[in-house]
Amino acid sequence: MMIAKGHMKRLSSALAVLLLAGCSSAPSETAAPTPPTVDQTAPARPTCDASAVQYAIGAPFDEANVETLEAQSGANQVRVLRPGSAATMDYRDDRLNIHLESNDMIEALRCG
Repeated sequence: MMIAKGHMKRLSSALAVLLLAGCSSAPSETAAPTPPTVDQTAPARPTCDASAVQYAIGAPFDEANVETLEAQSGANQVRVLRPGSAATMDYRDDRLNIHLESNDMIEALRCG
């Protein structure tokens, strides 16, 4: 049996494709997906609790009471906001915002 040169080339190309297709790995239909791993030992990120420092509303503000308000609220960061001052709009659940009146009296204490 004589095979033409062009047919032989196509036949060998087709055979190569079939052999490579047999080597590919297809996902098993019966295998259950692996659930993501959750680290149960990671410490919870501290959050701010502004209700713990509401007593300070109406009190005069000074830099000395920043540490006290930060510690009592559980915040990791404090931001002092005076009337007309610019502030970013990003929300951080671990930040205490101290809102002041024009006479540096504490007007509000909020987390965020």
